[in-house]
Amino acid sequence: MSKQKEALGKGIRALLEGLDSDVKNESIPEQKKKISGSIIHIPLSQIEINPFQPRVDFDKEKLGELSDSIVVHGVIQPITVRMIQADKYQLIAGERRLRASKMAGLTEVPAFIRTADDQEMLEMALIENIQREDLNSIEIAINYKRLMDECEINHEKLGERLGKNRSTITNYLRLLKLPPEIQSGIKTKKISMGHARAIINVEDPVTQLAIYKDILKRDLSVRKVEEITRNLNDKTKPKDENKKADLSPELKKIEDGLTSLFSTKVRIKKKSKGGEINISFYSKEDLNRILDFLEK
Repeated sequence: MSKQKEALGKGIRALLEGLDSDVKNESIPEQKKKISGSIIHIPLSQIEINPFQPRVDFDKEKLGELSDSIVVHGVIQPITVRMIQADKYQLIAGERRLRASKMAGLTEVPAFIRTADDQEMLEMALIENIQREDLNSIEIAINYKRLMDECEINHEKLGERLGKNRSTITNYLRLLKLPPEIQSGIKTKKISMGHARAIINVEDPVTQLAIYKDILKRDLSVRKVEEITRNLNDKTKPKDENKKADLSPELKKIEDGLTSLFSTKVRIKKKSKGGEINISFYSKEDLNRILDFLEK
């Protein structure tokens, strides 16, 4: 780092020294009020990780590249934190920058101070995570669902906060109803979001998996998959729909959940007392897969 940059850093710290000394002599609520909305340099030892951080995996290579950039240019975009006690802060957003700063050997980082409760912490962390460029469609869908479930936000409000159409939110959430194998294929980019949206128009998970495997085997285009699912839906028998109508919304939800969980057709049949759950399998290997899952 050049002498000019070092001098600039010292100048910033000198300007903030008065603020830091004032903060230590005040009560925590007053400290929070005073520094909220400010950008100050905070020692890394005083920052703890966000317990609500939705991001788990960090690309080591890209983290190393960011660390190298920080060594040369410093932390250009401040992280965001909240004060939890005197000389103690909790990260709201910017864990990747924080990790890279530690790798670069920094002892302090610039941080924007915000006032936020636990609910707001979770919401901000999830929204920042959604705005990453390298998220796959399933990760986006999971974050949308967490925002709706844990922050009690409906489709419309979520769309407003993210600048997205309600239909866009719905299309992502529908992906979570696909069998785990197909969701995994979306994550690893074996199929595109367009393929997935076409597959989900078919309700039967076994048929969904068959189409998915056909895509991989024959490298089908999105348009071809849309044509296949359209033809299948045209041949759908109304008899199956009448069976589904007999179930209450609660049982239908359970049936859909089990179907997704086992990646095969699951049917719940209600009787006068109790009922039964039928799990379909289509080969010896398929049966062993289900049995292994049940044992675990």
